[in-house]
Amino acid sequence: MQITQEQINELKQSGYTDQDIREAWNELQQEQQQSPLQQSFQQTQQMVDARSSASNSMFSAKVNENLIQWQLELDSILERVEHMLRGDRIKFKDGQMIWIPPVSDNEKRLNDYGVGEIMRILSMYLNRNTILSNYDEDTINWKVLDFGKEITDLFFMKYEELGLNTLEKRKLYPMIVREIVDVVHSSYLRALHGGERLSLREARQVSQQEQIMPGININTGQPMRPKGILNPMRYLGGKYK
Repeated sequence: MQITQEQINELKQSGYTDQDIREAWNELQQEQQQSPLQQSFQQTQQMVDARSSASNSMFSAKVNENLIQWQLELDSILERVEHMLRGDRIKFKDGQMIWIPPVSDNEKRLNDYGVGEIMRILSMYLNRNTILSNYDEDTINWKVLDFGKEITDLFFMKYEELGLNTLEKRKLYPMIVREIVDVVHSSYLRALHGGERLSLREARQVSQQEQIMPGININTGQPMRPKGILNPMRYLGGKYK
């Protein structure tokens, strides 16, 4: 197969550069020196690689969306806190983590009323409204300090109603308060200078670029040239022979 000036001009009109044409011509020349069986295997492998790349791109976008959803969803944190307040124990079975409820009243940290009351309070702090806010460090410090004082007063005034009805259970009171305050503090820190909001915006921009411009090289901003089974020389060979 010989390439004419007319074919070269046609390829340039389609957006190919002289270097692209030379590389494609060299690739085709190498393939023509191979046996038909080798050519068939190579083309099949290139098709598999192209499909795999397309699948990975779609999967990558899906992963980004799942990551954003996971980042905003705080139910798993609230669930873990509830297990902690009930006194449930962690156990691994068949490679998975499960929660074992307490078998006696002495193993319970708070009663049902106490768990429900603390969870009601935490739901007002562990939510999207908090983590997507924009606070400076001083504001976070005084908010968490104020919360810590109020939750301490609540336990002090209603410890029996909350389930701390024995001396052994009341010994857990300082640690329970610290755990609750730390969870709320971590929630506010995600809103430090709007950090969570900025992180989500960047992740969404990357996801949108991958979906809208799948054929654009993000590093250079230039369209990615077709190679392999899309070699332009194959097109010309089939068109002009």
